[in-house]
Amino acid sequence: MSSAAFVVGEALVDIVVDGDSTVEHPGGSPMNVAYGLARLGVGTAFRASVGRDARGDALLAHLASAGVSVDPATVTSHRTSTAVATIQEDRHAEYEFDIEWAPGAISVPDDVALLHTGSIATALAPGSDDVRRLFEASRDRALLSFDPNVRPSITPDRDAVLATVDALARVVHVLKMSDEDAAWLHPGLSLDAVLDRYLGLGVTLAAITRGPDGAVAATSTDRVALPSLPVEVVDTIGAGDAFMSGLLFALLDGGHADSVRAGGLAAGVLSSVVATALTSARVTVSRAGANPPTVAELGR
Repeated sequence: MSSAAFVVGEALVDIVVDGDSTVEHPGGSPMNVAYGLARLGVGTAFRASVGRDARGDALLAHLASAGVSVDPATVTSHRTSTAVATIQEDRHAEYEFDIEWAPGAISVPDDVALLHTGSIATALAPGSDDVRRLFEASRDRALLSFDPNVRPSITPDRDAVLATVDALARVVHVLKMSDEDAAWLHPGLSLDAVLDRYLGLGVTLAAITRGPDGAVAATSTDRVALPSLPVEVVDTIGAGDAFMSGLLFALLDGGHADSVRAGGLAAGVLSSVVATALTSARVTVSRAGANPPTVAELGR
């Protein structure tokens, strides 16, 4: 099956604890992005690592429901990873992880237009090294996208994580992070300074989400700060991933991938793609779990 997008990274089960209630949802930042892209009509293939167990079967069924094509090497003898997400009083989720990431060799079809990764897959050895090598070998053949989505509970060494983020930032075209990521990686730096830092490393489109306050984004020639529209928040699980899939969808759907790879976007385009990404996140936080929009729900 030919795919426009290829996503590499962790797939896991979110065990959501909300007061006296415990519910399991499919999760994992890269998996959420793959699912979100497919829900938006982008032909998407996914490479992860899930076990031959009930939770692994549930993840595969979830991906299939959106039309994601799963690389056969995704199914392994390891157990399926989990994340316990405890919902706080402000509806923010805090996580504890049980995860392994050792995918081994990763191959990508030659005709893929977009290659995305992020989060644990880029920071947890030994798989993080496999992902970095894959991206270093792919810069001239596809639009490369990266969301650090840092997890200090798994990889608490900030300097080591920052070195990994910087190494990928020197290779990728699109980088998105949250303001919480930015504060942990770059304490004391303003969001504008963080954007400037990554543009200086070679990223051509950098974006930072700000929760209920919207997002900021920049290219070498344009910079925007857009607010979020009001919404009744059910939970924030998958909000950043929905922003990411919405942003990538807007770039692909608008025919902007080559422009970003070449180093820029036409005037006004940055605001448009960030607005689409924010709408995607807004739909997701209005319902439980990482449940991103379809094209119809996005209002396209």
